[in-house]
Amino acid sequence: MKDKAINDIKYWGQLFLLPIYWLSFLFPRSKNIWLFGSTFGRRFADNPRYFYLYVSQLGRDDTDAKKASGLQASKNKKIRAIWISHDKSVVEFLTGNGYEAYYYHSLKGIWYCLRGKVYIFDNYSKDISFWLSGGAKKINLWHGVGNKCINYDNKHDRVRHPKNIWEKFKYFPRRLSDEKPSHYILTTSPIMTEIFERAFQCKKGHAIEVGYPRNDVVLQEDDKPVIDNLLTDKERVLLDKIEAWKSGDTTVGCKKIIAYLPTFRASETKFSEIMDLERFNKFLEEKNLIMICKLHPKSAVKKEFENINFSNIYNVSSQVDVNSFLREVDILVADYSSAYSDFMLLDRPVVAFHYDYEEYAGDTRDAYFDFSEYMPEVKATNMEELMQGLSEVLEEDRCREARADSCSKIFKYKDASACERLADSVFRLL
Repeated sequence: MKDKAINDIKYWGQLFLLPIYWLSFLFPRSKNIWLFGSTFGRRFADNPRYFYLYVSQLGRDDTDAKKASGLQASKNKKIRAIWISHDKSVVEFLTGNGYEAYYYHSLKGIWYCLRGKVYIFDNYSKDISFWLSGGAKKINLWHGVGNKCINYDNKHDRVRHPKNIWEKFKYFPRRLSDEKPSHYILTTSPIMTEIFERAFQCKKGHAIEVGYPRNDVVLQEDDKPVIDNLLTDKERVLLDKIEAWKSGDTTVGCKKIIAYLPTFRASETKFSEIMDLERFNKFLEEKNLIMICKLHPKSAVKKEFENINFSNIYNVSSQVDVNSFLREVDILVADYSSAYSDFMLLDRPVVAFHYDYEEYAGDTRDAYFDFSEYMPEVKATNMEELMQGLSEVLEEDRCREARADSCSKIFKYKDASACERLADSVFRLL
Protein backbone atom coordinates (compact mmCIF):
# COMPACT_ATOMS: atom_id res chain seq x y z
CA MET A 1 0.00 0.00 0.00
CA LYS A 2 2.84 2.37 0.87
CA ASP A 3 4.64 1.69 -2.41
CA LYS A 4 1.43 2.31 -4.36
CA ALA A 5 0.92 5.66 -2.60
CA ILE A 6 4.50 6.69 -3.40
CA ASN A 7 4.10 5.68 -7.05
CA ASP A 8 0.80 7.59 -7.29
CA ILE A 9 2.47 10.72 -5.90
CA LYS A 10 5.31 10.40 -8.41
CA TYR A 11 2.87 9.82 -11.27
CA TRP A 12 0.61 12.81 -10.60
CA GLY A 13 3.51 14.93 -9.38
CA GLN A 14 4.81 14.99 -12.95
CA LEU A 15 2.28 17.71 -13.74
CA PHE A 16 4.24 20.14 -11.54
CA LEU A 17 7.14 19.74 -13.98
CA LEU A 18 5.22 21.30 -16.85
CA PRO A 19 6.73 24.79 -16.24
CA ILE A 20 10.20 23.22 -16.49
CA TYR A 21 9.23 21.64 -19.81
CA TRP A 22 8.00 24.98 -21.16
CA LEU A 23 11.18 26.73 -19.99
CA SER A 24 13.34 24.08 -21.68
CA PHE A 25 12.23 25.49 -25.05
CA LEU A 26 14.23 28.65 -24.27
CA PHE A 27 17.61 26.90 -24.06
CA PRO A 28 19.87 27.13 -27.14
CA ARG A 29 20.54 23.61 -28.41
CA SER A 30 23.63 22.38 -30.21
CA LYS A 31 23.17 20.39 -33.43
CA ASN A 32 26.39 18.59 -32.61
CA ILE A 33 25.09 17.05 -29.37
CA TRP A 34 23.09 13.87 -29.89
CA LEU A 35 21.52 12.27 -26.83
CA PHE A 36 20.64 8.57 -26.60
CA GLY A 37 18.51 6.53 -24.19
CA SER A 38 16.61 3.26 -24.04
CA THR A 39 13.83 1.41 -22.19
CA PHE A 40 12.64 4.28 -19.97
CA GLY A 41 16.26 5.03 -19.15
CA ARG A 42 16.89 1.66 -17.51
CA ARG A 43 18.93 -0.27 -20.09
CA PHE A 44 21.77 0.02 -22.59
CA ALA A 45 19.98 -1.82 -25.36
CA ASP A 46 18.33 -2.13 -28.73
CA ASN A 47 18.46 0.31 -31.65
CA PRO A 48 19.73 3.32 -29.65
CA ARG A 49 22.57 1.19 -28.24
CA TYR A 50 23.95 0.23 -31.63
CA PHE A 51 23.43 3.62 -33.23
CA TYR A 52 25.15 5.25 -30.23
CA LEU A 53 28.14 2.91 -30.58
CA TYR A 54 28.28 3.59 -34.32
CA VAL A 55 28.17 7.39 -33.97
CA SER A 56 30.65 7.34 -31.06
CA GLN A 57 33.10 5.15 -32.97
CA LEU A 58 32.90 7.26 -36.12
CA GLY A 59 34.78 9.98 -34.28
CA ARG A 60 37.69 7.65 -33.58
CA ASP A 61 40.34 7.46 -36.27
CA ASP A 62 41.30 3.85 -35.53
CA THR A 63 37.88 2.18 -35.86
CA ASP A 64 36.83 -0.15 -38.66
CA ALA A 65 33.41 1.49 -38.41
CA LYS A 66 34.80 4.76 -39.65
CA LYS A 67 36.74 3.09 -42.45
CA ALA A 68 33.60 1.27 -43.57
CA SER A 69 31.43 4.37 -43.49
CA GLY A 70 30.70 6.61 -46.43
CA LEU A 71 29.95 9.59 -44.19
CA GLN A 72 32.16 12.62 -44.41
CA ALA A 73 34.82 12.68 -41.71
CA SER A 74 34.22 16.37 -41.11
CA LYS A 75 30.64 15.60 -40.08
CA ASN A 76 31.64 12.65 -37.91
CA LYS A 77 34.13 14.54 -35.79
CA LYS A 78 31.62 17.23 -34.94
CA ILE A 79 29.06 14.89 -33.39
CA ARG A 80 29.15 14.32 -29.65
CA ALA A 81 27.20 11.17 -28.78
CA ILE A 82 26.06 11.11 -25.14
CA TRP A 83 24.13 8.32 -23.42
CA ILE A 84 21.70 9.50 -20.74
CA SER A 85 20.54 6.88 -18.24
CA HIS A 86 18.27 6.65 -15.19
CA ASP A 87 20.49 3.81 -13.94
CA LYS A 88 23.89 4.77 -12.52
CA SER A 89 25.31 1.30 -13.24
CA VAL A 90 24.72 1.87 -16.98
CA VAL A 91 26.60 5.17 -16.76
CA GLU A 92 29.50 3.52 -14.91
CA PHE A 93 29.65 0.74 -17.48
CA LEU A 94 29.85 3.15 -20.43
CA THR A 95 32.24 5.67 -18.90
CA GLY A 96 34.43 2.81 -17.70
CA ASN A 97 34.78 1.73 -21.32
CA GLY A 98 35.66 5.18 -22.63
CA TYR A 99 32.22 6.38 -23.76
CA GLU A 100 30.43 9.54 -22.71
CA ALA A 101 27.37 9.01 -20.49
CA TYR A 102 25.63 10.81 -17.62
CA TYR A 103 23.01 10.10 -15.01
CA TYR A 104 19.87 12.04 -15.93
CA HIS A 105 19.59 13.80 -12.56
CA SER A 106 23.27 14.76 -12.36
CA LEU A 107 24.28 18.35 -13.11
CA LYS A 108 25.96 17.32 -16.37
CA GLY A 109 23.04 15.09 -17.26
CA ILE A 110 20.60 17.97 -16.81
CA TRP A 111 22.87 20.35 -18.70
CA TYR A 112 23.24 18.14 -21.76
CA CYS A 113 19.52 17.28 -21.76
CA LEU A 114 18.94 21.01 -22.14
CA ARG A 115 21.69 21.46 -24.74
CA GLY A 116 21.27 18.42 -26.99
CA LYS A 117 19.45 19.12 -30.25
CA VAL A 118 18.81 15.45 -31.08
CA TYR A 119 17.00 12.98 -28.80
CA ILE A 120 17.29 9.36 -29.95
CA PHE A 121 15.30 6.70 -28.06
CA ASP A 122 13.32 3.47 -28.49
CA ASN A 123 10.15 4.05 -26.46
CA TYR A 124 9.52 7.71 -25.66
CA SER A 125 11.62 10.82 -25.04
CA LYS A 126 11.32 10.01 -21.31
CA ASP A 127 13.96 7.35 -22.08
CA ILE A 128 16.22 10.39 -21.82
CA SER A 129 14.27 13.23 -20.16
CA PHE A 130 10.92 14.44 -21.50
CA TRP A 131 10.72 17.40 -19.11
CA LEU A 132 13.99 18.88 -20.42
CA SER A 133 13.38 18.09 -24.10
CA GLY A 134 11.58 21.21 -25.34
CA GLY A 135 12.88 22.25 -28.76
CA ALA A 136 14.86 19.08 -29.44
CA LYS A 137 14.40 16.96 -32.56
CA LYS A 138 13.06 13.63 -31.34
CA ILE A 139 13.71 10.43 -33.24
CA ASN A 140 12.00 7.26 -32.08
CA LEU A 141 13.92 4.19 -33.25
CA TRP A 142 11.33 1.91 -31.60
CA HIS A 143 12.13 -1.61 -30.38
CA GLY A 144 10.75 -4.01 -32.92
CA VAL A 145 9.09 -4.40 -36.28
CA GLY A 146 6.66 -7.29 -36.35
CA ASN A 147 3.10 -8.43 -36.69
CA LYS A 148 1.41 -7.32 -33.48
CA CYS A 149 -0.57 -4.08 -33.52
CA ILE A 150 1.12 -1.31 -31.58
CA ASN A 151 0.24 2.06 -30.05
CA TYR A 152 -2.89 3.58 -31.62
CA ASP A 153 -3.45 0.45 -33.70
CA ASN A 154 -3.71 -1.62 -30.52
CA LYS A 155 -7.38 -1.52 -29.53
CA HIS A 156 -6.52 -3.08 -26.14
CA ASP A 157 -4.30 -0.10 -25.22
CA ARG A 158 -6.28 1.88 -22.65
CA VAL A 159 -3.75 4.74 -22.61
CA ARG A 160 -4.42 5.58 -26.25
CA HIS A 161 -7.98 4.27 -26.33
CA PRO A 162 -9.56 5.25 -22.99
CA LYS A 163 -13.04 3.80 -22.53
CA ASN A 164 -14.52 6.59 -20.45
CA ILE A 165 -13.90 10.05 -18.93
CA TRP A 166 -12.16 8.57 -15.88
CA GLU A 167 -9.65 6.72 -18.06
CA LYS A 168 -9.01 9.86 -20.12
CA PHE A 169 -8.22 11.70 -16.89
CA LYS A 170 -6.25 8.80 -15.37
CA TYR A 171 -3.90 8.40 -18.34
CA PHE A 172 -3.46 12.09 -19.16
CA PRO A 173 0.01 12.42 -17.52
CA ARG A 174 1.15 9.31 -19.36
CA ARG A 175 -0.07 10.56 -22.76
CA LEU A 176 1.51 13.94 -22.09
CA SER A 177 5.03 12.51 -22.08
CA ASP A 178 4.52 9.80 -24.70
CA GLU A 179 5.08 10.03 -28.45
CA LYS A 180 3.91 13.08 -30.38
CA PRO A 181 2.99 13.62 -34.07
CA SER A 182 6.05 15.87 -34.41
CA HIS A 183 8.43 13.03 -33.56
CA TYR A 184 10.29 11.14 -36.27
CA ILE A 185 9.86 7.36 -36.39
CA LEU A 186 12.28 4.80 -37.78
CA THR A 187 10.84 2.21 -40.18
CA THR A 188 12.13 -0.68 -42.28
CA SER A 189 10.04 -0.88 -45.47
CA PRO A 190 7.24 0.92 -47.37
CA ILE A 191 4.61 -1.35 -45.80
CA MET A 192 5.95 -0.74 -42.29
CA THR A 193 6.18 3.00 -42.98
CA GLU A 194 2.46 3.09 -43.73
CA ILE A 195 1.72 1.09 -40.56
CA PHE A 196 4.00 3.12 -38.27
CA GLU A 197 2.74 6.47 -39.54
CA ARG A 198 -0.75 5.41 -38.51
CA ALA A 199 0.22 3.64 -35.27
CA PHE A 200 2.26 6.62 -34.02
CA GLN A 201 0.03 9.24 -35.67
CA CYS A 202 3.12 10.95 -37.00
CA LYS A 203 3.12 13.50 -39.76
CA LYS A 204 3.70 12.51 -43.37
CA GLY A 205 7.37 12.67 -44.11
CA HIS A 206 8.34 11.97 -40.51
CA ALA A 207 9.06 8.29 -41.12
CA ILE A 208 12.74 7.47 -41.66
CA GLU A 209 12.78 4.33 -43.80
CA VAL A 210 16.37 3.12 -43.50
CA GLY A 211 16.32 -0.09 -41.42
CA TYR A 212 17.29 -0.99 -37.86
CA PRO A 213 20.74 -0.31 -36.35
CA ARG A 214 20.40 -3.44 -34.22
CA ASN A 215 20.41 -5.53 -37.40
CA ASP A 216 23.79 -4.12 -38.43
CA VAL A 217 25.59 -5.93 -35.63
CA VAL A 218 23.86 -9.19 -36.60
CA LEU A 219 24.55 -8.90 -40.35
CA GLN A 220 28.01 -7.31 -40.32
CA GLU A 221 30.98 -9.28 -41.61
CA ASP A 222 33.55 -10.32 -39.02
CA ASP A 223 36.43 -8.91 -41.03
CA LYS A 224 34.59 -5.63 -41.77
CA PRO A 225 32.65 -4.71 -38.61
CA VAL A 226 30.36 -1.71 -38.91
CA ILE A 227 30.06 -1.61 -35.10
CA ASP A 228 32.63 -2.76 -32.55
CA ASN A 229 30.08 -4.07 -30.10
CA LEU A 230 30.48 -3.21 -26.43
CA LEU A 231 29.37 -6.23 -24.42
CA THR A 232 28.22 -6.34 -20.82
CA ASP A 233 29.67 -8.97 -18.47
CA LYS A 234 26.52 -11.11 -18.79
CA GLU A 235 26.69 -10.94 -22.58
CA ARG A 236 30.36 -11.95 -22.60
CA VAL A 237 29.61 -14.91 -20.33
CA LEU A 238 26.82 -16.05 -22.66
CA LEU A 239 28.94 -15.76 -25.81
CA ASP A 240 31.78 -17.67 -24.15
CA LYS A 241 29.32 -20.44 -23.26
CA ILE A 242 27.97 -20.53 -26.81
CA GLU A 243 31.49 -20.82 -28.20
CA ALA A 244 32.23 -23.69 -25.81
CA TRP A 245 28.94 -25.45 -26.62
CA LYS A 246 29.47 -25.20 -30.35
CA SER A 247 33.08 -26.36 -30.17
CA GLY A 248 32.09 -29.35 -28.07
CA ASP A 249 34.47 -28.20 -25.34
CA THR A 250 31.94 -29.07 -22.61
CA THR A 251 30.24 -32.15 -21.21
CA VAL A 252 27.14 -31.10 -23.19
CA GLY A 253 28.85 -31.50 -26.57
CA CYS A 254 26.34 -29.31 -28.40
CA LYS A 255 26.26 -28.78 -32.15
CA LYS A 256 23.36 -26.33 -32.57
CA ILE A 257 21.83 -23.49 -30.56
CA ILE A 258 18.06 -22.95 -30.24
CA ALA A 259 16.68 -19.65 -28.92
CA TYR A 260 13.30 -19.10 -27.30
CA LEU A 261 12.65 -15.34 -27.08
CA PRO A 262 8.97 -14.89 -26.14
CA THR A 263 7.13 -11.60 -25.85
CA PHE A 264 5.07 -10.86 -22.72
CA ARG A 265 1.33 -11.50 -22.35
CA ALA A 266 -0.98 -12.81 -19.63
CA SER A 267 -1.55 -16.14 -21.39
CA GLU A 268 2.18 -16.90 -21.27
CA THR A 269 1.49 -18.79 -18.01
CA LYS A 270 -0.02 -21.54 -20.17
CA PHE A 271 3.57 -22.50 -21.03
CA SER A 272 3.85 -24.34 -17.70
CA GLU A 273 0.73 -26.37 -18.45
CA ILE A 274 1.92 -27.77 -21.77
CA MET A 275 5.67 -28.15 -21.19
CA ASP A 276 7.40 -30.90 -19.23
CA LEU A 277 10.87 -29.37 -19.13
CA GLU A 278 12.53 -32.48 -17.75
CA ARG A 279 11.27 -34.52 -20.68
CA PHE A 280 11.98 -31.73 -23.14
CA ASN A 281 15.55 -31.50 -21.81
CA LYS A 282 16.05 -35.21 -22.57
CA PHE A 283 14.88 -34.52 -26.14
CA LEU A 284 17.47 -31.75 -26.43
CA GLU A 285 20.17 -34.08 -25.11
CA GLU A 286 19.29 -36.73 -27.69
CA LYS A 287 19.35 -34.15 -30.51
CA ASN A 288 22.56 -32.54 -29.24
CA LEU A 289 20.90 -29.14 -28.83
CA ILE A 290 21.04 -26.29 -26.32
CA MET A 291 18.02 -24.03 -25.87
CA ILE A 292 18.72 -20.47 -24.71
CA CYS A 293 15.68 -18.82 -23.12
CA LYS A 294 15.52 -15.05 -22.81
CA LEU A 295 12.25 -13.71 -21.50
CA HIS A 296 10.76 -10.25 -21.81
CA PRO A 297 11.42 -8.08 -18.70
CA LYS A 298 7.64 -8.10 -18.05
CA SER A 299 7.26 -11.86 -18.51
CA ALA A 300 4.55 -13.61 -16.50
CA VAL A 301 6.77 -16.69 -16.03
CA LYS A 302 9.96 -14.90 -15.06
CA LYS A 303 10.28 -16.48 -11.60
CA GLU A 304 9.67 -19.97 -12.95
CA PHE A 305 12.44 -19.62 -15.53
CA GLU A 306 14.89 -18.23 -12.99
CA ASN A 307 14.70 -21.60 -11.22
CA ILE A 308 15.47 -23.66 -14.32
CA ASN A 309 18.32 -26.11 -13.74
CA PHE A 310 18.67 -28.44 -16.71
CA SER A 311 21.74 -29.49 -18.65
CA ASN A 312 20.53 -28.30 -22.07
CA ILE A 313 18.21 -25.41 -21.15
CA TYR A 314 19.93 -22.14 -20.29
CA ASN A 315 18.03 -19.13 -18.98
CA VAL A 316 19.47 -15.70 -19.82
CA SER A 317 18.88 -12.49 -17.88
CA SER A 318 16.28 -10.18 -19.40
CA GLN A 319 18.97 -7.47 -19.29
CA VAL A 320 20.96 -9.24 -22.00
CA ASP A 321 20.40 -7.66 -25.40
CA VAL A 322 19.11 -10.22 -27.91
CA ASN A 323 21.20 -8.78 -30.72
CA SER A 324 24.41 -9.50 -28.83
CA PHE A 325 23.97 -13.24 -29.52
CA LEU A 326 21.28 -13.60 -32.22
CA ARG A 327 23.77 -14.32 -35.01
CA GLU A 328 24.98 -17.36 -33.05
CA VAL A 329 21.48 -18.92 -33.02
CA ASP A 330 20.84 -21.81 -35.43
CA ILE A 331 17.09 -22.32 -34.86
CA LEU A 332 14.48 -19.97 -33.43
CA VAL A 333 11.44 -21.09 -31.46
CA ALA A 334 9.20 -18.12 -32.21
CA ASP A 335 5.99 -16.88 -30.63
CA TYR A 336 4.71 -13.37 -31.45
CA SER A 337 7.88 -11.41 -30.69
CA SER A 338 9.46 -9.13 -33.28
CA ALA A 339 12.64 -11.17 -32.74
CA TYR A 340 11.25 -13.37 -35.51
CA SER A 341 11.47 -10.47 -37.97
CA ASP A 342 15.13 -9.89 -37.12
CA PHE A 343 15.88 -13.60 -37.35
CA MET A 344 14.36 -13.76 -40.85
CA LEU A 345 17.31 -11.70 -42.06
CA LEU A 346 19.59 -14.62 -41.17
CA ASP A 347 17.40 -17.06 -43.17
CA ARG A 348 17.64 -19.92 -40.68
CA PRO A 349 15.05 -22.51 -39.54
CA VAL A 350 12.16 -21.53 -37.28
CA VAL A 351 9.41 -23.35 -35.42
CA ALA A 352 6.34 -21.19 -34.70
CA PHE A 353 5.28 -22.09 -31.14
CA HIS A 354 1.75 -20.67 -30.77
CA TYR A 355 0.35 -22.63 -27.83
CA ASP A 356 -1.85 -19.72 -26.69
CA TYR A 357 -2.82 -18.10 -29.98
CA GLU A 358 -6.56 -17.83 -29.25
CA GLU A 359 -5.98 -16.16 -25.88
CA TYR A 360 -3.29 -13.87 -27.27
CA ALA A 361 -5.35 -12.77 -30.28
CA GLY A 362 -8.49 -12.35 -28.19
CA ASP A 363 -7.35 -10.19 -25.31
CA THR A 364 -3.79 -9.02 -25.96
CA ARG A 365 -2.95 -7.92 -29.51
CA ASP A 366 -4.45 -7.93 -32.98
CA ALA A 367 -2.16 -8.63 -35.94
CA TYR A 368 -1.28 -6.62 -39.04
CA PHE A 369 -1.01 -9.69 -41.27
CA ASP A 370 -2.38 -13.19 -41.20
CA PHE A 371 0.09 -15.09 -39.02
CA SER A 372 0.49 -17.88 -41.58
CA GLU A 373 1.53 -15.25 -44.12
CA TYR A 374 3.82 -13.33 -41.78
CA MET A 375 5.33 -16.44 -40.16
CA PRO A 376 5.27 -19.22 -42.79
CA GLU A 377 7.06 -21.73 -40.59
CA VAL A 378 6.54 -25.20 -39.14
CA LYS A 379 3.76 -24.81 -36.54
CA ALA A 380 3.54 -26.22 -33.00
CA THR A 381 0.83 -25.78 -30.37
CA ASN A 382 2.10 -28.21 -27.71
CA MET A 383 5.32 -29.89 -26.61
CA GLU A 384 4.88 -32.96 -28.82
CA GLU A 385 4.45 -30.77 -31.90
CA LEU A 386 7.38 -28.60 -30.83
CA MET A 387 9.71 -31.61 -30.61
CA GLN A 388 8.40 -32.89 -33.94
CA GLY A 389 8.87 -29.47 -35.55
CA LEU A 390 12.44 -29.16 -34.29
CA SER A 391 13.21 -32.64 -35.63
CA GLU A 392 11.82 -31.64 -39.03
CA VAL A 393 13.76 -28.39 -39.41
CA LEU A 394 16.95 -30.12 -38.30
CA GLU A 395 16.56 -32.38 -41.31
CA GLU A 396 15.50 -29.73 -43.82
CA ASP A 397 14.42 -26.09 -43.85
CA ARG A 398 11.44 -26.20 -46.21
CA CYS A 399 10.17 -22.68 -45.55
CA ARG A 400 12.94 -20.58 -47.06
CA GLU A 401 11.05 -19.32 -50.11
CA ALA A 402 7.92 -18.28 -48.18
CA ARG A 403 10.10 -16.76 -45.45
CA ALA A 404 11.97 -14.69 -48.02
CA ASP A 405 8.66 -13.28 -49.31
CA SER A 406 7.64 -12.28 -45.77
CA CYS A 407 11.05 -10.81 -45.06
CA SER A 408 10.85 -8.64 -48.17
CA LYS A 409 7.64 -7.06 -46.87
CA ILE A 410 9.16 -6.24 -43.50
CA PHE A 411 12.63 -5.16 -44.65
CA LYS A 412 13.54 -3.00 -47.62
CA TYR A 413 17.25 -3.39 -46.85
CA LYS A 414 18.97 -6.65 -45.88
CA ASP A 415 22.45 -5.36 -45.20
CA ALA A 416 24.58 -3.94 -42.40
CA SER A 417 24.28 -0.28 -43.45
CA ALA A 418 21.27 0.94 -41.45
CA CYS A 419 23.42 3.04 -39.10
CA GLU A 420 25.07 4.84 -41.99
CA ARG A 421 21.73 5.57 -43.66
CA LEU A 422 20.22 6.73 -40.36
CA ALA A 423 23.15 9.04 -39.62
CA ASP A 424 22.79 10.61 -43.06
CA SER A 425 19.06 11.06 -42.45
CA VAL A 426 19.64 12.79 -39.12
CA PHE A 427 22.20 15.13 -40.69
CA ARG A 428 19.65 16.07 -43.33
CA LEU A 429 17.02 16.77 -40.67
CA LEU A 430 19.41 19.18 -39.02
